[in-house]
Amino acid sequence: MFSVNFLSKWSFSKSVVVFFTVVSISAYSQAKTEQAEPAISHEAATKASLPILEVYKSPTCGCCKKWIDHIDNNGFQSIVHNRVDLSSIKKKQGIAPRYRSCHTAVSEEGYSFEGHVPAKFIKQFLAEKPKDALGLAVPAMPVGTPGMEVGDKFQPYRVLLLKTDGSYETYSMVNSYKEQF
Repeated sequence: MFSVNFLSKWSFSKSVVVFFTVVSISAYSQAKTEQAEPAISHEAATKASLPILEVYKSPTCGCCKKWIDHIDNNGFQSIVHNRVDLSSIKKKQGIAPRYRSCHTAVSEEGYSFEGHVPAKFIKQFLAEKPKDALGLAVPAMPVGTPGMEVGDKFQPYRVLLLKTDGSYETYSMVNSYKEQF
């Protein structure tokens, strides 16, 4: 009843349909896979490109948390390490006891930022990369520094440039709250 010619055409047509069905399903699956991968948001991409500071602090220090918020809101990305004993980190970074404060931040290049150093000065330092420098320090915890805000009180302070030979020089004198930003 059926001619050989009809069966050949039918088999060919069926093969073409199967081929296009497979190609279509494959393309659809590929499109779904590409859609399923999360797109990186502009915010995430921006954050990923920010300089990283590894911050070593006591787990119970509230002013350190405020300082971390300050740097995170001013051009850095922090990675926080809560430690009970910070003296070993400070010693490893070459920070003499007289320059120490409550937390230590370390840049990707290995520079140290000890205490409540404003983000403004960290950015400036990293752009300059002063020769023979360990980093910057704001010894003790001056009132009014980022993270140490107490109402409208402000205590003028110096940001110190720590040198590899153990000496220091004044990097900046901060005389008012607004000079920090």
